[in-house]
Amino acid sequence: MGDIARRFDVTRPAISQHLRVLREAGLVTERRDGTKRLYRARPETIAQLWASLEVFWSESLRTLKVAAEHEEQQRRSRRHGPRHESH
Repeated sequence: MGDIARRFDVTRPAISQHLRVLREAGLVTERRDGTKRLYRARPETIAQLWASLEVFWSESLRTLKVAAEHEEQQRRSRRHGPRHESH
């Protein structure tokens, strides 16, 4: 963990907590070698997470795009609404 902690501007306990969460999520494995803990990424699990995030973001971005386009149409119609001619 020391090698990992040196690369980030956070405390060692914070690094430890993040690694625990990653391990519990199945994204990394942990192996003890004496007093050291060695962590290794699990590419197959990370690939599954990446695929899920792609689906989530593509759907979310599509929803956001539709909402933004709808809002833009409403804004334009308010600004350029029907004009009444005076007689």
